[in-house]
Amino acid sequence: MVNLESRNFSLQIQKFENGYFISVTEGSNKLGSMVVSLSTGPTPITTTIIPSRTETLFLKLISERISTKMKGIALVSTFIKKPLESNTAKALMSEIMDMIENE
Repeated sequence: MVNLESRNFSLQIQKFENGYFISVTEGSNKLGSMVVSLSTGPTPITTTIIPSRTETLFLKLISERISTKMKGIALVSTFIKKPLESNTAKALMSEIMDMIENE
């Protein structure tokens, strides 16, 4: 659980041999918007599975950053009640990257 700007986010990370599944939820655990990235070369290939109304850039950035770092697959799901402020998005991204680097 991460508390940012009076909002509670649950971060769940599942590591696999060839990638990660990351779930970011606000409130109860639910699947939401979903993006997958695959990085085997210099730039990742990203596909939207379930589009987001508001957090498209956040999803894409997390997915591409993780897949590039891992040289594999990153599947990211977010269920967020209201749009993220830029500093909240940065803090969440930082928290996720810290969790991945410390595994």
